[in-house]
Amino acid sequence: MSDLILSLPELVVLGMACAILLACVSRRGAGLVYGLSQGTLFAALLLTIALGPRNRDLAFHGLFVSDPLATVLNSAILLVSMGAFVYSQDYLAARPFLSREYFVLGLFAVLGMMVMVSANNFLTIYLGLELMSLSLYAMVAMHRDSAAASEAAMKYFVLGALASGMLLYGISILYGVSGSLDLHTVAGSLYQHADRSLLLVFGLVFVIAGIAFKLGVVPFHMWIPDVYEGSPTPVTLFLGTAPKLSGFAIAFRLLVEGMEGMVADWQQMLVVLAVLSMAIGNIVAIAQWNIKRMLAYSTIAHMGFLLLGLLAGTKSGYAGSMFYVIAYALMSMGAFGMILLLTRAGFESDRIEDFKGLAERSPWFAFVMLMLMFSLAGVPPFVGFWAKWFVIKEALAAGFVWIAVLAVAFSIIGAYYYLRIIKLMYFDTPEETAPLSCGREMRFVMSLNGLAVLGLGVSPGVLMALCLSAVGAGR
Repeated sequence: MSDLILSLPELVVLGMACAILLACVSRRGAGLVYGLSQGTLFAALLLTIALGPRNRDLAFHGLFVSDPLATVLNSAILLVSMGAFVYSQDYLAARPFLSREYFVLGLFAVLGMMVMVSANNFLTIYLGLELMSLSLYAMVAMHRDSAAASEAAMKYFVLGALASGMLLYGISILYGVSGSLDLHTVAGSLYQHADRSLLLVFGLVFVIAGIAFKLGVVPFHMWIPDVYEGSPTPVTLFLGTAPKLSGFAIAFRLLVEGMEGMVADWQQMLVVLAVLSMAIGNIVAIAQWNIKRMLAYSTIAHMGFLLLGLLAGTKSGYAGSMFYVIAYALMSMGAFGMILLLTRAGFESDRIEDFKGLAERSPWFAFVMLMLMFSLAGVPPFVGFWAKWFVIKEALAAGFVWIAVLAVAFSIIGAYYYLRIIKLMYFDTPEETAPLSCGREMRFVMSLNGLAVLGLGVSPGVLMALCLSAVGAGR
């Protein structure tokens, strides 16, 4: 019974996802499916917070862990997913062929993310990863009449399957050396098998390759621009936010909890991935005129910054990366939400030029987009500035001075393409003069999203203290 109580949020999501799937089969209204999906996420969020432990509690013979790290990340995943569903509702209502499947597959993907976050065993990590990945593959391919969506789904599926195989191969090598699938047992056995260090490093390379693909860092980034551009915008929004939180979770569980004894080895690998991601992501984004592709390369660059905290190899560094991924999910959700806000029936707002003159059409939402762009660029006092500050500071403290200097330089380069959107909104003549039309719920959540970016930037210590507490207990 105690095991079931610890996993109650996941069980609620699983049970309701199956029930909503049956509602879809019976051709119930999309509004009902949306309401049930939001109710499921909200109930899971309340249970996650209410049952959140102060210490580590294991369930199902050590396969599942409930700790403050899981509580914080699962809460963030559920909140971001609720926001993604709100932003997507109007878009999907105008395209009925997408609506029901989006919410059901989204719930199953959320369940996979929550399982990954709470995993304490290689098998649990892989189970959650595949549940999330298979749901996302189907979401990308939902628009069956779109050649771009079908192409994006095929690329994502083939490369994702390859990355999952690499991760599984790395796990099998670690299992062969340690004789266990439990993360803490593997961590303890690493110190006893120094004579097999070459084999362990070989397994570590494959594990990091799998993690890097899920985060979307160079050189495992090739799927992100095409998938972001080809997917329906609500799917791109979901794909670019919540899965990044679970990606950080498996990186922390595998590298920090499972292989901290090999920190010197995976630090060197993360250094290369971080530098290449910041460079390619920021430089290539400048040449993009499709805003979804621009945000795709922006994602690659931000994941490079995220790795700076991990490669520091300290508790405060891990907390900095956790702060970064939560802040990024919030900022990315708002940016893609603004794209959906400008989209209307028969018109996809996926060009940067579509933001021309937005300040004349809607001064408030232009200001919200300004806050989001400034935050993504790392301009104070927004939360994006503190996210970059924390990880760069930790890289400096760990002795990676040259990497910190490069991070600052690439951050300045990356500010160009964010400021370009602000220039278009405030200084260019609008191509479309019709006022923005969207529901009250979306207006409220979008406004809250923008104010949250500002509020967390004004008072970043609250979130950082939460991350430090979660990371300390998670270890």
